[in-house]
Amino acid sequence: MFGVTEPRAGVRRRRSAPAVLVTGGTGPLGSALLQRLTQRRGAPPVIGLDTSRRQLPGVTWRTADIRDPTLASRFQDVDTVVHLATDRSAATPEEPRRAVNVRGTEVVLDAAGAAGVRRVILLTSAMVYGAHPANPVPLEEDAPLLAGTPGGLVGDWVAMEREAIRIASPHPDLEVTVVRPASRVGAVADALLPGLFEAVRLLAIRDARCHWQFCHVDDLLDALEAAALGSVGGVVTVGCDGWLERGQVEAISGMRSVILPQSVAMATAERLHRIGALASPASDLHYLAHPWVVGSQRLRATGWTPRWDNEAALREHLRLLGDRAGRSLVVVDRRDATRAAAGAAAGAGATLAVIGSFALARARARRR
Repeated sequence: MFGVTEPRAGVRRRRSAPAVLVTGGTGPLGSALLQRLTQRRGAPPVIGLDTSRRQLPGVTWRTADIRDPTLASRFQDVDTVVHLATDRSAATPEEPRRAVNVRGTEVVLDAAGAAGVRRVILLTSAMVYGAHPANPVPLEEDAPLLAGTPGGLVGDWVAMEREAIRIASPHPDLEVTVVRPASRVGAVADALLPGLFEAVRLLAIRDARCHWQFCHVDDLLDALEAAALGSVGGVVTVGCDGWLERGQVEAISGMRSVILPQSVAMATAERLHRIGALASPASDLHYLAHPWVVGSQRLRATGWTPRWDNEAALREHLRLLGDRAGRSLVVVDRRDATRAAAGAAAGAGATLAVIGSFALARARARRR
């Protein structure tokens, strides 16, 4: 799907000092990658691109919105673009989020092709594989994508990858590398499944084959750095070795699970989504029912090994959550807690169990 290509004969590039440019450079992940690249011995010039600047030694800044139709002018003398200017929050309303994620990615790829950029690195998620009972454990990078065309963040990531294929096709000298991490934890965490650990209870699906796999941000930065410097290409997955079972997750977190039949959890999550108490679609519940473990095979072929295992990564995530881990802002009755736990799994992140309960209470109050 995403391959490594050589520049066409006769294509002339006007670069005296080819640079690596990181979009979203003032964000936490972009800043961390810029610092990684500037500290590497023999690294190419490093450019941060965002709507503002920040002080980072060794980084040159260019300001632009990634949706600017003149963005190609900011990519002059750039060999590689690492595209991190995306919105990974399930709490953001769909229209503005997709404008950044899907439309922004389209503009970045078009601009890269027009400016003669050689390589674009796109960050999505291993969730694009879909959670399916027939998934092998672990998944190979080139395994088929079974997520379909879902809504929510997973839908954004699927659409971003489709745009990459479409736009790269008329630019055979443009290489697109897609990095697909497992659930990201650490100082820069995702707002999806890791957000469940802020709820009062974890959610478990009865008779499920759920495998919890994490990707610590340190390991993700390793993957992004390797991709930016051309050490690995194509589709790249990254995650800790193996996975944790539900009992292990409960023991490490000190949290108990609400166990629901899948049909009940799905129906409840759909209702929460319909009334606006849940940002993400109920289909996200499948990621708690079926495996989607990745093996990081291409990274390992370069000699890479993860710095973190799943247990250590989860413990670090819980440490960083501090008082937010397993805490509730309100006391809810048992029925609402169960409903909200189902909703928390689908929305995770900012849509925690207690927020789901509180949203239901507010919806009832408005009808009185």
